[in-house]
Amino acid sequence: MKKLILATMVVAFVASCGGGSKAPRNLDNACSIVRQQPKILRAMKKTERKWNIPVHVQMAIVYQESKFVHDARTPVKYVLGVLPMGRQSSAYGYAQALDGTWKEYQRAEGGRGAKRTSIQDATDFMGWYMTKTNEVTGIPLHDARNQYLAYHEGRTGYLRGSYKSKSWLVRVADEVASRSIMYQIQLANCR
Repeated sequence: MKKLILATMVVAFVASCGGGSKAPRNLDNACSIVRQQPKILRAMKKTERKWNIPVHVQMAIVYQESKFVHDARTPVKYVLGVLPMGRQSSAYGYAQALDGTWKEYQRAEGGRGAKRTSIQDATDFMGWYMTKTNEVTGIPLHDARNQYLAYHEGRTGYLRGSYKSKSWLVRVADEVASRSIMYQIQLANCR
């Protein structure tokens, strides 16, 4: 009986230690997010200083991509509804960066130690990516809607207009733009 109790306690302890940071509560309130996790605001302000991407734009895209979950992944695909066939893509972390794009960023900016689960590295990645998007497409850095479309479709897809046939994606991009404005107003009034 003692062994069972001890084993249960060890499992409970190990389970309580895992999982890393949790997503902030009340994701509709930028002030609440940064109060709960000040590291998010510090990372985004650093990215804003380095890449000129406004904090509210970063926040809206991170919300859309991962809901501020550090180790977010795309859903698993199933064949015949039951056989798992891997994930929908290699997107991972706060910014949902794909493996290939993340490696490109690491070579260009982040170094091999950069991690997609680090808010500092994820926001720096977003700044790097969105700055390159601005250079290639001319999309302003404060344009959350079109930056998101290019982020989702890739720069080439954006320039080809691949999003135009995806009404759901255009709706999501409009939501990102609205959330960006909401976060901007809220951040201006945070104490």
